[in-house]
Amino acid sequence: MLDGLINFAGAFSAFANFTTLFNVAWATLVGIVIGALPGLTATMGVALFTTLTYRMVPEQAILVLIAVYVGAIYGGSRSAILLNIPGTAANAASCADGYALALQGQAGRAIGIATSGAFVSTLIGVLCLALFTPLLAEVALQFGAFEFFWLALFGVTMSGSIVGGDPLKGWLMGLLGLFIAQIGQESQYAFNRFTFGWDELSGGIALIPALVGAFGLAEVLTTLSDPIERRIADLKDSVLPRWREVFQYRWTVLRSGIIGVLTGLLPGVGEDAGAWMSYAAANGLSKEKEKFGKGSIDGLMAAETGDMSSIPGHIIPCLALGIPGSAPSAVLMAAMIIHGVQPGPMLMIEHPHFIYHVVAMTTLASITILLFGLFGVRPLLHVLKVRRAILMPIVFLLCTVGAFATASRLFDIYAMLAIGVGAYFLRRRGYEMAPLVLGLVLGPLLDKSLRRGLVLSDGSLLPFFTRPIAMAFAAVTIFTLLLYVKPFKAAVTSGRRAIVRGARTLFVRRA
Repeated sequence: MLDGLINFAGAFSAFANFTTLFNVAWATLVGIVIGALPGLTATMGVALFTTLTYRMVPEQAILVLIAVYVGAIYGGSRSAILLNIPGTAANAASCADGYALALQGQAGRAIGIATSGAFVSTLIGVLCLALFTPLLAEVALQFGAFEFFWLALFGVTMSGSIVGGDPLKGWLMGLLGLFIAQIGQESQYAFNRFTFGWDELSGGIALIPALVGAFGLAEVLTTLSDPIERRIADLKDSVLPRWREVFQYRWTVLRSGIIGVLTGLLPGVGEDAGAWMSYAAANGLSKEKEKFGKGSIDGLMAAETGDMSSIPGHIIPCLALGIPGSAPSAVLMAAMIIHGVQPGPMLMIEHPHFIYHVVAMTTLASITILLFGLFGVRPLLHVLKVRRAILMPIVFLLCTVGAFATASRLFDIYAMLAIGVGAYFLRRRGYEMAPLVLGLVLGPLLDKSLRRGLVLSDGSLLPFFTRPIAMAFAAVTIFTLLLYVKPFKAAVTSGRRAIVRGARTLFVRRA
């Protein structure tokens, strides 16, 4: 316990300098702007700034990316409240009550509630990040090649849950990501795979151009093909929250903060799941259910608390297991790898203090969104008035520069363009890009673990199923896949109900 406190103090003291505070301030502000502008997402923001921070000191670069991530998820509440358009998918649950309050002339009050809830819930998530990540990492230290294979495969399996109603599309995109990750020379014998005689492909598809294309260029094309212009709601009242009102909904904040962290621990479940589950829980337990959807403070507080607390929740499995919990955290994990930090069980050995640094980074970002959220509202309103026809070409230019800047290869620009155009058409058909990121990031880990495991076992597959931890991961992965088979899911549901009924009957008899 004392060692943990010392590490916390050391992390915060390491960031107590002008450079760090300046970086977290401008990065959070840019993140808020990205999140507030419909059509720009947190994932795209983190992907773009991965290229722009490539030459920075690794610690400062990761600080900037975390600040952009936190700021973007928070910033999406602005357009949700003032335009009824969620800036990011995570803010969709805030539209109903936030915009309803804005129409009632309480836009400032809604922004103040969203800001205070976001700040408190992020601190709840940061506390869980500090407590649970080292514990989970210690357990994961017992992993070998066999366990890492199933861990990576489980992460790709979870891609089916990202797309909601059609898991097959998620798995197809996950497999496409795995395929793209295998292009180029393999690690052991430098044998060319899937290059088709094209020398430029021998080095593989670089991660940054792929991410920028899938989330940057695809977002630009999607936004320009379907522009939506809406009038901004008037901001007449004060933005400063009534702290007595915030305290009144303290149980909503605590409950939604815990729900957000728990949903964040599930790989492949985005920030929007934390928001919707928190909103549903608040609706079920509220004494003012009739106000939900018509301007409920309780509903807005729950939605904004749930999505913000899920950010540290997504970072926990990313750091401890090397499995990103959402699309932005997947890009963040890729950036960590690029900057020489390998998330996963070895993180506590190779970079033992890094987890506490991430805690300090996220805390600083949450403090910054509180300051900008309460005292920089009116200047930020002008950002929402920027026309997309002006904004999107600028974003496209940043995509092109970012793809080229990392390795100074013209081929990377071509790769970004090809992946971006392909991603645009896939998105129009209902295919999401988050599973593609999971496949890209986890592909090398899956490939190396499988090959290393086969070498260690002299080509035998038995250790993949007989080692205790590997057996558990294999069972969970297979069980997760079978849950998408309707007869099996129905049988599991009926069995669970039977167990609950039996437990209740036994309890009643004993009572």
